[in-house]
Amino acid sequence: MSTLAYDGTAMLGRHLRRIRHNPGLLILTQSMPITMLLFFGYVFGSALATPGQEYRAFLLPGLLVATAANGIMTGMFQAAQDSHRGVMDRFRTLPMNRAAVPLGQALADLVVTAVGTVPLMLVGLAVGWRIEGSALRAVAGVGLLLLFRFATTWIGIVLGLASRSEEAAGQLGGATFILPLLSNAYIPTDNLPGWLRTVAEWNPISAVTTALRDLFGNAPVPDEGAWPVTHPAAGALTWCTVLLAVFVPLAVRRYATGER
Repeated sequence: MSTLAYDGTAMLGRHLRRIRHNPGLLILTQSMPITMLLFFGYVFGSALATPGQEYRAFLLPGLLVATAANGIMTGMFQAAQDSHRGVMDRFRTLPMNRAAVPLGQALADLVVTAVGTVPLMLVGLAVGWRIEGSALRAVAGVGLLLLFRFATTWIGIVLGLASRSEEAAGQLGGATFILPLLSNAYIPTDNLPGWLRTVAEWNPISAVTTALRDLFGNAPVPDEGAWPVTHPAAGALTWCTVLLAVFVPLAVRRYATGER
């Protein structure tokens, strides 16, 4: 087994044990999307419903992607916690591959996200959401969702390693809630002002959300708009590739050098 694979597996186990010993945070992060589905779907559903569509069916893919985007927040907080408590410094003294520590964190987050996606989808089925497309396209949609979560986690790791304190990382991470609001995750972008619609449609969340709605068969791909939402599968894969190409090397470099 290669050094990266061996060391990365060890770090994966370490982060999974860490999550197991903090069940309160895990329950909170997994229950919040379900709460939002029920609140938005039933309280705001009649006001926000799109013509000819069941709003909860429209909302569920958006909530899945918004939850995936929270990889920025969790990745940032965990990396900042390890960095400022001296854990990263101890790891740097060990003879291990420098990419293994951030990789283990990202993979552990991916495992937890994959497991946590199941209850949200089950609740979605209970409130009226359905997969209208083929099983193969639905599996592709889940794979794309997890790829996006993996990419956003690396963004969070970079920001966490660059943070000045755990508190600063927590405050900045909390501010990421605005990202899904500037997208089509919760509402269609058709009626937004021109400049705001452009911002929303070029938001990576919009491309992934549109791709999921198409793959699940919940909404057609729009005929008009920015390229990422009129070509959502290609747009989503492009965004994920760009984010990984930029932030994976940055995370490894920051961990290896200890820069902030």
